[in-house]
Amino acid sequence: MPNEADRPRRLTVERNGPVLVEGPVEIVQEDGTIAASDRFVVAVCTCRRSRMYPWCDTSHRRHTKPPGAGRGDG
Repeated sequence: MPNEADRPRRLTVERNGPVLVEGPVEIVQEDGTIAASDRFVVAVCTCRRSRMYPWCDTSHRRHTKPPGAGRGDG
């Protein structure tokens, strides 16, 4: 699935969440398998907690972080 030549592929980085990618999308995984989606926007997991990896299933929302984690306090 080549990208359209007339416009760049848009990715939106969500803080503490997935990367949203304008589709269609093909992802080549570490083992060489290809995950494909023809949706107009897909959420790509960045935390690896998803049961549908590489697609985000919002599993990251079910885990809580210790107080102060991720705030740059230290």
